[in-house]
Amino acid sequence: MRVNAEKGRQEPNILVDGELLEQFENCTLPREDWVHHTHIRVAYLYLIRHPFDAAVEKMRAGIQRYNAAVGVVDGLHSGYHETVTQAWMRLIAVTIREQGRGKDSADFCRQQPQLLQRRALRFFYSRERIMSPAAKQSFVEADLTPLPSVKP
Repeated sequence: MRVNAEKGRQEPNILVDGELLEQFENCTLPREDWVHHTHIRVAYLYLIRHPFDAAVEKMRAGIQRYNAAVGVVDGLHSGYHETVTQAWMRLIAVTIREQGRGKDSADFCRQQPQLLQRRALRFFYSRERIMSPAAKQSFVEADLTPLPSVKP
């Protein structure tokens, strides 16, 4: 983990795409590097390599496997969250479609800093809806404004 002095926040060590995906899938990525920025990069990698539904499935299975491997307790406020995962996958997929892929996942993140704002889902979901047990277990539609469609 390193601190971005300009922005005053922690960022994961930057791995090249192949190393990042390998470490994530093999559950060898250091837990302290599994931050929002890394989630976005892994989602990007699945989305550029697979159709949307397959990418979501790979992301879901990967997060659940990784969380189990590093001891993340699955509870109401921790562990895998289906709506959060699918909402981010939708936002990233639409951004790729509308803004382009960039040369790799790190470049994509540099070009799309809005995706690095963890709280961006607050534009779409009320706190009550996104934090509900139903939203954690299965995808629920946004209640403040609709998520963009992944279909062109």
